[in-house]
Amino acid sequence: MDLLDDGIVPEHARDVKAEAREFADEYIAPNAAAYYESGEYPWEVLEAGMDAGLVAQDIGEEYGGRGFDLAQVLAIAEEFYRADAGIALTLQLASFGAEMVEQYGTDEQKEEYLRPVAENDQISGLAVSEPETGSDLAGMTTEAEKVEGGYELTGEKYWVGNAVEADWLTVYAKTGESDDSYSNYTLFIVETDSDGYEAEHIPEKMGMRASKQGHIVFDDCFVPEENVVGSEGGGFYVLADFFNHGRVIVGGHGLGLAAAAIEEAEEFVHDREAFGRTVDEFQAVQHTLSDMRIGFESARALNWRACEKVADDEDAGYWAALTKTKSTEVAADCAEKGMKLHGGRSILTDRRIARVYRDVRIPVIYEGANDIQRNLIYRQSR
Repeated sequence: MDLLDDGIVPEHARDVKAEAREFADEYIAPNAAAYYESGEYPWEVLEAGMDAGLVAQDIGEEYGGRGFDLAQVLAIAEEFYRADAGIALTLQLASFGAEMVEQYGTDEQKEEYLRPVAENDQISGLAVSEPETGSDLAGMTTEAEKVEGGYELTGEKYWVGNAVEADWLTVYAKTGESDDSYSNYTLFIVETDSDGYEAEHIPEKMGMRASKQGHIVFDDCFVPEENVVGSEGGGFYVLADFFNHGRVIVGGHGLGLAAAAIEEAEEFVHDREAFGRTVDEFQAVQHTLSDMRIGFESARALNWRACEKVADDEDAGYWAALTKTKSTEVAADCAEKGMKLHGGRSILTDRRIARVYRDVRIPVIYEGANDIQRNLIYRQSR
């Protein structure tokens, strides 16, 4: 049975899903173990993804992309994350933050920054979280002080994908002190070769090791006024809308990981013998596998429904929070059960299930930790 079958996928997204599966089978899966072990940035796979037209192609055709919509990006995410989460994250972070420039940026910004990313000449990133602040978007302390001709950024950002590798980032910084804390933040395009920009890779992670995150220090980093994305003070609202779309895609990260865990578990129990029969003949094992399937199918149905709701801007925050929480937690549960079914072999680092088990701990945190998502679900359901 094909866990990531086309039946639930909108027809217009099926061709690109097939492209993504073919690419994942040829380039991601065969290289997953090696990149996980080395922890190196997978430049060769990224370049192959660019050549295949599967990186940064959610950018519109008028700027050099393929104009993929939310459903098409979700379809890609499922396939890439099933093959390997670390490499998949690198491929999908190559244009991270660019969607906001396309939606809210000026024509000049789109030509100067968006087009090179769509044409795969540059890669971008998004800097929001800080060393002491993650999900609290109204609590970030990096400041942008107004000076002649622009702003000077001072502060730190953490967990930034492509902080070292990117050509430019979209950076979220504080520009006001009003009582309405949500109106105190602004988004900026910051070139990574700017004076006052310093970045280094953070220590190695337990999972998704082929994706590199960084720690940035801004020391009076000058950003010209024309690099403001949208309007001063509008950053929180722009970012909130962006994360609604992103959380649907993160749900896809969970679905791909859950599918990988189920595949590994089913293959293992059908091949291993114990007490004179194959392990899958034990009722307890059958029930565990059944529970994995129930969770997965429930999450996938919700994820694709949420994709449609968010794309149509129908209670987008509610549906995005629902599906991000459900899909990533199902992935964690499937990985846990898969480890149990593998027994002692589950702890061997060369096992795919062990890699999946480590990787699933990460999507429950990024794009807003799941406890925060539960707050959003409650507030937006009233």
